[in-house]
Amino acid sequence: MRIVQVNSSDSGGGAEGIALVLHREYRRRRHDATLLVAWSLTGEAGVAEFEDAALRSRWTRAIRSAARALGALDGRFPGAARVRRALPLALGQPATWWAIRRGREDFDHPTTEQLLTVRGSAPDIVHAHNLHGGGLRGNGYFDLRALAEVSQVRPVFLTLHDAWLLSGHCAHSFECERWLSGCGDCPDLSIYPAIARDATAFNWRRKRDIYARSVLRVATPSRWLMDKVERSMLAPGVVESRVIPYGIDVELFRPGDRAEARDELGLPSDRPIVMFAANGLRANPFKDLALLRSALEAVSQEPLLLLAVGEEGPAERHGEAELRFVGRRDPATMAALYRAADVYAHPSRADTFPVVVLEAMACGTPVVATAVGGIPEQVADGETGLLAPPGDARAFADALRSLIADRSRREALGVAGAERAARRYALATMVDAYLDWYAEALEQ
Repeated sequence: MRIVQVNSSDSGGGAEGIALVLHREYRRRRHDATLLVAWSLTGEAGVAEFEDAALRSRWTRAIRSAARALGALDGRFPGAARVRRALPLALGQPATWWAIRRGREDFDHPTTEQLLTVRGSAPDIVHAHNLHGGGLRGNGYFDLRALAEVSQVRPVFLTLHDAWLLSGHCAHSFECERWLSGCGDCPDLSIYPAIARDATAFNWRRKRDIYARSVLRVATPSRWLMDKVERSMLAPGVVESRVIPYGIDVELFRPGDRAEARDELGLPSDRPIVMFAANGLRANPFKDLALLRSALEAVSQEPLLLLAVGEEGPAERHGEAELRFVGRRDPATMAALYRAADVYAHPSRADTFPVVVLEAMACGTPVVATAVGGIPEQVADGETGLLAPPGDARAFADALRSLIADRSRREALGVAGAERAARRYALATMVDAYLDWYAEALEQ
């Protein structure tokens, strides 16, 4: 099959990782696979960036060139970098700039036309992942309006990694349920991806109208997110839906000797170690580092080491406990870190189906997590880990303390978690599910 996947990038958080691992597996199985992204950080075979510049006007291209040239002034004058970043839109695409200033989501991306012409001919399958921007390169990268046209001529699959497609701007709505009835009067415009003004009702209606003209096959990794899809304005455009949990490499993420892992990583052998991992964990609005700090204060009489993996930073002391920040690590090192830890902690305010929880379980490390989103589908409370109510630092601390103090229970939960991960979340299971679904769609 000729498969084109679409995502914002090929490196980053869970969505980027899932799209990339699917791409690798498709190519390994001899499919003609391409991963189209707004920006590529890996340089992997078959990964291509959308060619935006060639489809823009001469004026827009000239403004962009001028903005790049102004990069030499960054840091030399107050506000130089901010001005340079604003120029391409404000002068090169003034209508788009004005729409964004009014809070409208950015769909002005003619590159989306390349979906049906990538590498010279149309694909058999188009599979889209995160279609929102707000990351490294601005407000957006994809024209959502193209879904209606493309889905009329080729099977289009959408894997939702968050709830942005269901709302007027946010990736997760927390307790707000305005997404059910049309958004508007948004309680928090700063939630990722943020917008400047409250145009959430307009954004919601525009998405609803696009979906009504589309023919979409929608996958989610959790039943929790699929329940939201079925109640949302996306539902009328869905002709088929399936819950396909994320898959991980259970050959790499597997149980191992804890003492050996600590020795390999240069970690202390005489202290309990707790691990937490997240992309941009300090600024990530969906993770709850504040809760983890509060829980750490509550167990500060314990001489434990908490490894927060995802970004660098100075270590913190909380009584006898140490919070040590560790930058991003490659998959092999992540597997060693999971094996070195006594407990994996995952405090979240909102989460869909975190891959890191699956990886920790697969390595035989019991999980303590907040019971939000799809996490209760991953962690069987009391069997493979412990769940605490969101925002409840005391309950989270009690769960940590109970596992740190009880080695036999940690080991029993770890064994059960590894068995559950190997049985339910093997990479091949996810890949087979998508390929079988593609084949069925092509036969219809």
